[in-house]
Amino acid sequence: MIRRYSREVMQHIWSDENRYQKWLDVEIAVCEAWASLGRIPRESLENIKSKARFTVERIEEIEAVTRHDVIAFVSCVAEYVGEDSRFIHMGMTSSDVLDTALALQLKESGQIIIQDIRGLMEVLKKRAFEFKYTPAMGRSHGIHAEPITFGLKFALWYAEMTRNLKRMEDAARVISCGKISGAVGTFANIPPEVEEYACRRLGLEPDPISTQIIQRDRHAQFFTTIAVIGSTLEKIATEIRHLQRTEVLEAMEPFGKGQKGSSAMPHKKNPILSENITGLSRLLRGYCLSSLENVALWHERDISHSSVERVVAPDATIVLDFALARLTGVIDGLVVYPENMQKNIELTRGLWHSQGVLLALVDRGIARDTAYQWVQRNALKVWENKGKFKDLLLADEDIASTLGADSIENLFDLTHHLKFVDHIFERVF
Repeated sequence: MIRRYSREVMQHIWSDENRYQKWLDVEIAVCEAWASLGRIPRESLENIKSKARFTVERIEEIEAVTRHDVIAFVSCVAEYVGEDSRFIHMGMTSSDVLDTALALQLKESGQIIIQDIRGLMEVLKKRAFEFKYTPAMGRSHGIHAEPITFGLKFALWYAEMTRNLKRMEDAARVISCGKISGAVGTFANIPPEVEEYACRRLGLEPDPISTQIIQRDRHAQFFTTIAVIGSTLEKIATEIRHLQRTEVLEAMEPFGKGQKGSSAMPHKKNPILSENITGLSRLLRGYCLSSLENVALWHERDISHSSVERVVAPDATIVLDFALARLTGVIDGLVVYPENMQKNIELTRGLWHSQGVLLALVDRGIARDTAYQWVQRNALKVWENKGKFKDLLLADEDIASTLGADSIENLFDLTHHLKFVDHIFERVF
């Protein structure tokens, strides 16, 4: 089932309310771990679990004085819990809370992105089979090359998104890692058993070794993966933009009833959705670079990565979620013009058979360089509007005497180029 974009889902993950709730989830999990080791009385644990809460407004009031977000948070929760709040944050450093909670947010974001990718793949597969045998001109350097089918375009994108799905699954797994190991990661004031219990309780893996923080290569992998996926989306969007050009017009974005393309020109239908995706992909690559620069920090930790991640983490995941949903809608509603594809195939008057003619001459014993010159001299005449390619070949004494009229006629068969479409589809799907 295609998941339609819901802005609220991803935005909630990065809301202040949810961020502090994740902090509280981490603190409670650690208290439970301490209780399992007998360091927190059971009645105190139950009191903490039943009374612990916060308000964003109160945290902000306290932070305005303390200038420290985690201290403000812990102080706010303590106001609700009372005397047993002395057990909250016991043996922990701020990054135990921050990094473990961030892992929870990134894990949730990654799962949404994985759903988005699967939704796009579903639509790509549907359209690939819809146009599996629809001939279209393949292009290299933007110039007509040899025929493909329009379905092969969708199949190619599906295969690439299959790889992106695996990349995102791997990145989500790598980022789903917590740490409760204290000020420099040595467990000096909090034992590894607490980390193992709390991470298991939260659905995370404990980091095998950390400093004051989880190392940022994990985050870099996550945001690099987002950038790679964004580049694929741009690749698809760019192709749609080219296909919608007036001179090509083989496909077009859906154009809604009442939609306007230009304030000045009423005739315009512009590929604005694909252009939007192209721009968003540039943002994602920028976030990727920022995450890579976060990997190198001073000694056991500095704070230079924090300000970056406050922007990059919500923005990158929200942008990719939006872009994936947008492209899914574009592909699902893409208007396709097979008749224009056929017209474009015929535009160069048979030139795309040139390789077949070349190989046929080589098979007859003609040196490749000589055969290439024979074929090219006729192809250039077509470019100069001096006739159809087949007619020129039939009139070329060297080629006609070598191949014969029947052989030349047989070489101009479109099905030759499409004979392995089924095989390609079997490999992809």
